[in-house]
Amino acid sequence: MKKWLVLGMILCLALAIGGCAKEPEPQKEAAVEEEAAAVTEAPSEGPRAGGVLVYGRGGDSVGLDPAYETDGNSFMVCDNVFEQLVSYKDETTDIQPGLAKSWEVSPDGLTYTFHLREGVMFHDGTTLNANAVVFSIGRMMKERNVIFFGEGFEIPAQERPPEYWVSMEMDGTVGSVEAVDEYTVVFNLKRVEAPFIANLGMHFASVISPSAFLADPKAFVRNPVGTGPFRFVEWVADDHITLAKNTDYWDKTAGPYLDEVVFRVIPENSVRFLELKAGNIDICEFPNPADIQLARKDPQLKLIEQPGMNIGYLSFNHTKDLWKNIHMRRAVAHAIDRKAIVDNIYQGMGQLAKNGIPPTMWGYNDAVPGYEHDVELAKKELELAGFPEGEGLPEITLWSMPVPRPYNPEGLKVGIAMIGDLAKVGINARVVSYDWGTYLKRQREQPADMDLFQLGWSGDNGDPDNFLAVLFDGLADPAVRTQWKNDRYHELMLQGKQTIDQGKRAEIYREAQQVMFDEVAAIPIAHSTVICPLRKNVMNYKLHPTTTVRLKNVWKE
Repeated sequence: MKKWLVLGMILCLALAIGGCAKEPEPQKEAAVEEEAAAVTEAPSEGPRAGGVLVYGRGGDSVGLDPAYETDGNSFMVCDNVFEQLVSYKDETTDIQPGLAKSWEVSPDGLTYTFHLREGVMFHDGTTLNANAVVFSIGRMMKERNVIFFGEGFEIPAQERPPEYWVSMEMDGTVGSVEAVDEYTVVFNLKRVEAPFIANLGMHFASVISPSAFLADPKAFVRNPVGTGPFRFVEWVADDHITLAKNTDYWDKTAGPYLDEVVFRVIPENSVRFLELKAGNIDICEFPNPADIQLARKDPQLKLIEQPGMNIGYLSFNHTKDLWKNIHMRRAVAHAIDRKAIVDNIYQGMGQLAKNGIPPTMWGYNDAVPGYEHDVELAKKELELAGFPEGEGLPEITLWSMPVPRPYNPEGLKVGIAMIGDLAKVGINARVVSYDWGTYLKRQREQPADMDLFQLGWSGDNGDPDNFLAVLFDGLADPAVRTQWKNDRYHELMLQGKQTIDQGKRAEIYREAQQVMFDEVAAIPIAHSTVICPLRKNVMNYKLHPTTTVRLKNVWKE
């Protein structure tokens, strides 16, 4: 909770949606063969090796163990340190081979057999093999039904829940994982899972070095070891993370070209943009909308952009009796002027949202009308809730995100606008915020001092399930951040996972969006456009629909 679920400055605002990866029909034996990688277009002299790239971002990582993180600031580093069995192609969510060179799916759709590349090394010098894959996946399983080939590993007890794994109900999907030989891994599923292959390209499914993890499981979160194009060097909290080129990287068809990558923390959007103009950073994450026009006029800068595969939303603490009252939820939904927020804070870089998935995604329900801003209607709902003109209603809290994210440019500004709207109908609210790591941790716990909270999501794999189930199905698991519990919605989410036909799945997800609207599960605010300014000498940097930050093929002129 995407690969969580999870705000801040916009402009590099979320991403374009690529087509959903079409999986092999379970009725047929399906195989995916490795495709030849091609070097991306570059000037005639070709990519140049060497140099340091500095990526300016709004907040620090929470942790660097991809099985346990949910935020984009953590994943952008993990993107370059770790790899998965499958990966997404550049600028789309189409699936291609990753650490697995090929795979087959059984006719009943319950057995997936992956054939690994040989000669791949982890950054600590150990060899990638089937046992490493079994270890990486098995450590997230509640019941460790794993089989190693030869001498395996003893998997330590979990220190904390692997949030993505549990929110996606993977324990109900994966029955066992087996290393049948040194380079073959078999997943046996308990049920058909339509997005299973796409899910294995997500961050939580990263393959880690068992030796490095077992050397000190608690320290791994700050000293990650994978197979990716860059290896971890150092982390200075709230300042920077440094990665160095993996000189033993297995893919010799292209990059990595850069000697070093530095992820710098620069919380203020305007300061971050000034650092870009001054040449102190090479890529600027989430600039202020006003800075985009300045970037267009600067001969040393360029802009890249994509439509966003994302959603920014406001939700309720559904564990509190106050927010189990649908009239209270409706009062808030009609009180907030979402269009004014999008117009004034997103400044042309956002689109008013009415569903929990972006309109570019298959299965989108355009018939859902969205919540109308209507002060009188909000007052009427507040009265139906038992608080006429707010009488007897205690002050509520509205948690606002402290960092810029693709789906929300400035969480605190958005929060201030929202409490102003709420005051007009008689709801007295105050903005609360914390540092990013504390915000995510406390919000997950659904504390009594939280009433409303801002969060959002950039899609991991191009599948509606990755939004609708992972974000909003509170019956799936306590780790789902919006603990809204609705039997019909949960039933639809299960049907969506277990239906292979995409047309039928789209019908299921359209109904689910109507249920969300009718029950006011959450209040969709905006889908953003991603715009990223960078120095002109940075070559071949591409935005991705999943917001992954891929630096393997990037080089500096």
